[in-house]
Amino acid sequence: MAGLHTLKRMTKRSYRRVGRGQGSSRGKQAGRGGKGQTARAGHKIRPQMRDIIKKLPKRRGFGKNRGRTVNPSRKRAVPVSLIALISNFENGSEITPKALSLKGVLNERGPLFPPVKIVGGEMIDKKFSLKGVLVSSSARAAIEKAGGSIS
Repeated sequence: MAGLHTLKRMTKRSYRRVGRGQGSSRGKQAGRGGKGQTARAGHKIRPQMRDIIKKLPKRRGFGKNRGRTVNPSRKRAVPVSLIALISNFENGSEITPKALSLKGVLNERGPLFPPVKIVGGEMIDKKFSLKGVLVSSSARAAIEKAGGSIS
């Protein structure tokens, strides 16, 4: 069965010469509009979007002032305030990331607990034993003043 893709042209394809002859409808400017750059052969208008794109930085955040020690795969520590410890834990209790997760202080759960940092410099009256957590300097002073320990 013959398809459209197998048909062969039997006659010469008609084409139209433009810009020739007085009586033709494609005389004078020959469909090229008015005068100027676009009326000339080989005209090229510079694309404006290219200029806009070229002004943007190639890779944002990878310049000369970027910290050499930035590790994007490292998880950031979850801050936990001393007030949250006072309201959720008894006097003399041991505080670990797992204990914080079980009490609902941490929202993130999973087999590997996120790094935790205890922050805040409030005065506390309970003794806490902290293990496996980071502690800010003001929180460390408050915990040790209350008689707690950090390891």
